[in-house]
Amino acid sequence: MARRRKPLPLIEKLKIETAAAQGKSLGRFGEKVVFVSGVVPGDVVDVQVTKKRKSYLEGRAVHIHEYSSERSEAFCKHFGVCGGCKWQNMDYQYQLKYKEQQVIDQFTRIGHLDVEDWQSIIPAPETKLYRNKLEFTFSNRKWLTIEEIQSDQEFDNRNGLGFHIPGAFDKVVDLEECHLQAEPSNSIRQFTRDFTQENDYSYFDLRQQNGLLRNLIIRSTSIGEVMVIVAFYEDDEAKRNLLLDALKDKFPAMTSLLYVINEKKNDSLFDQDFICYAGNDHIIEQLGELRFKIGPKSFFQTNSKQAMALYNTAIGFADFTEDDIVYDLYSGTGTISNIIAQKVGKVIGVEQIEEAVHASFENSRINDIKNTDFFTGDTKDVLNPEFFEKNGKPTVIVVDPPRAGLHEKVVMEILKAAPKRFLYISCNPATQARDLALMKEDYIIEKVQAVDMFPQTHHVENIAFLRKR
Repeated sequence: MARRRKPLPLIEKLKIETAAAQGKSLGRFGEKVVFVSGVVPGDVVDVQVTKKRKSYLEGRAVHIHEYSSERSEAFCKHFGVCGGCKWQNMDYQYQLKYKEQQVIDQFTRIGHLDVEDWQSIIPAPETKLYRNKLEFTFSNRKWLTIEEIQSDQEFDNRNGLGFHIPGAFDKVVDLEECHLQAEPSNSIRQFTRDFTQENDYSYFDLRQQNGLLRNLIIRSTSIGEVMVIVAFYEDDEAKRNLLLDALKDKFPAMTSLLYVINEKKNDSLFDQDFICYAGNDHIIEQLGELRFKIGPKSFFQTNSKQAMALYNTAIGFADFTEDDIVYDLYSGTGTISNIIAQKVGKVIGVEQIEEAVHASFENSRINDIKNTDFFTGDTKDVLNPEFFEKNGKPTVIVVDPPRAGLHEKVVMEILKAAPKRFLYISCNPATQARDLALMKEDYIIEKVQAVDMFPQTHHVENIAFLRKR
């Protein structure tokens, strides 16, 4: 006979003390930390424990006794269900406070790092409609709200187009509104959903791996260009062309319309072929005086306006001169490489995605920049003494890696190359702190600057500037 599990406890009147990782907040119950979603530091809540571990508990708030002075009214009707914008119920000044503290904690507690100058976080000029790229998922397993479940209504059609539900990998919230990307993003998504439902298109079933429609990606730029990408799972030419023609006719100002057939079990598109159906196969963004070509596979900072603040701050820290030889590792489409190139003697970029390297050369050509060169390959495989010898000893190295941070071999090669200055831009201060801990015997961390690229979320971008001891 199976042992009956003890029911998990209800914690009454827990005081929420501070913000924690992954957008959660925490309080303390005896000697244990309690992580709670959807609450704000200063709230006093009853918490139903959902997970019990030796050193911590996780739970959900079931009743709020006292509301924090740090609270703000959530502006999106999908708040609490959708996985995005988890901090929109927190006043923006406090979002900044906890992001800045997050960086300090991770540098001091994870890396045990000494920093000479902590700069105040740079706030975003816009806290809504700031993203230039969103990816929506078609699913035949739309998440039902409590109101829908209690309505006794039958839902034969469970098709939805939106974002994945946290903890429910195969379900999406069927978005009626989204405050992350400016128009025509909402209009394109809503039209696509309505058109495909009216014309009986099948939405993707993640469990069964079937269905016609898989993803909708919308990219936009500050100069008004718009790219729409429809990812299909099945190759149905008639229905595909019917949808794409409808999009083209409904949104004539759209500058780029592409599609892709993705028959894999995952949504990654970097190894897929994109077909341009109408308009250009790219869009153009402008940062400062430079213009950048963005293709369907291009990585580009998702907050264009704040990206310029990020890059200008980083460049100001590095104090570039005309004699500098700069290596830009994980260079993407060469955005920061080409911005830096105007101030230095030479820039060498290294990037794993071949299409991004092609775009980097093209972006240098578009802007008449002649002192850049780019190489394709995994950074840990490309970097070695011979590569530095061939292309020039770096005086400055700049890195902007993925969330996983730097491979240890990359850190070792940077230490061997011994640049006078080192600039580390990161979207994950925890892995950034881990990597910098490997360098602290050789480098002084002169300045650290957090930049808020993602308002309403717990995510933060961070710049660390180091100088050789």
